[in-house]
Amino acid sequence: MTSKQPLPLRLTRTGQPLFPRHHFTMRFSSTPRGARLARRLAGERLETWGIPYGSDAHEMLTLIVGELSANAVRHGRVPGRDFRLRLSAEGTALRVEVTDSRGESIPALAEPSNDLGGGRGLLVVAALTDRWGWYPCIDGPGKTVWAVLDVGLS
Repeated sequence: MTSKQPLPLRLTRTGQPLFPRHHFTMRFSSTPRGARLARRLAGERLETWGIPYGSDAHEMLTLIVGELSANAVRHGRVPGRDFRLRLSAEGTALRVEVTDSRGESIPALAEPSNDLGGGRGLLVVAALTDRWGWYPCIDGPGKTVWAVLDVGLS
């Protein structure tokens, strides 16, 4: 994706945005299977919120959930502890948050090495979203990586 074109958004008759306010939170096992399940359930939730399967917004958001969940499993895993996925929608913005248990593993954009099979997840997230970042958990060990995609019309 080379440029950020606004995605089609359905508005109500009064011109209000598609999302009044939605939230979804669930914990998943810190395993590849848990990351796949997080992506699948996020896709189903997005569909119920009016973002249909196959739309650009749905594809981008499920990819973002998949990348952040895979990173939580790969870099933020503590045996016996789950990661948490939180989706929220308000106005025209959708926010994805993934919280893991390892606060010392700080997310950063880096040029991927040609000899490694990974290292591109955050680059993908940064390219697809309007903004992203992270913050340390205030109530225990760990961190939350978040990303926001605005699907509104400009």
